Amino acid sequence: MNKLLDLFLTFARIGGLTFGGGYAMLPILQKEVVEKRGWATEEELMDYYAIGQCTPGIIAVNTATFVGQRTGGVIGGIVATLGVVFPSLIIISVIAAFIQNFADLAIVQNAFAGIRVCVCVLIFNAVLKLWKKSVVDKITLVIFLAVMLGSILTDLSPILFVLMAGVAGIFLSKKEAQTK
Repeated sequence: MNKLLDLFLTFARIGGLTFGGGYAMLPILQKEVVEKRGWATEEELMDYYAIGQCTPGIIAVNTATFVGQRTGGVIGGIVATLGVVFPSLIIISVIAAFIQNFADLAIVQNAFAGIRVCVCVLIFNAVLKLWKKSVVDKITLVIFLAVMLGSILTDLSPILFVLMAGVAGIFLSKKEAQTK
C-alpha cells in the first residue's frame, strides 16, 4: 500500500508541476523516477518515453502508466496514471470556471509568457541530458541527424520518426556487426 501511495503522490506532484506538456515533464521524471526513487534507469525512462510517443494518448499519461506498471504491476500502472492526471483535472476545472474573467489581464498574459520561456529551458535541458545518453556513436549520430532534418523539413508524424529510427537502429547495428 505504501508503494501505491508513493506512486500516486509522486506522479500527482509531477502532474501538478509540469507546465507545457509531456516534453516539459522529462526533467522532472528524470529527477523523481530515476534519481530519487530508482524506479527506472535513464535508458528505461527514455524507452518508456519513446513508446509513450508512439502510442495513442498523452505522453505524460503513457509514461506514468509504464513506470507505474514496472514498479507496482497493473495496479501500480493505474495508480500512477491516476496520480499524473488528478492535479490537471482539478486545475483545469478551476481554470475553466474562471478563465473568461481573467484571460485579458496583463498579469495573467505575462505570467503565461514567463511560463512558456521556462518550459523551453526545461525542454532544452532534457534534450541535453538525453543527447549525452543517446548519441553515443556514429550510428546514433546519423539517426539523430536524419530525424532532426526530417522533422525540420517535413510535417511527418513523430510516430513515423520513432518507428523509422527504431528500424534504422536495427538495420545499421546489424550492418556494423557484419563489417566487424
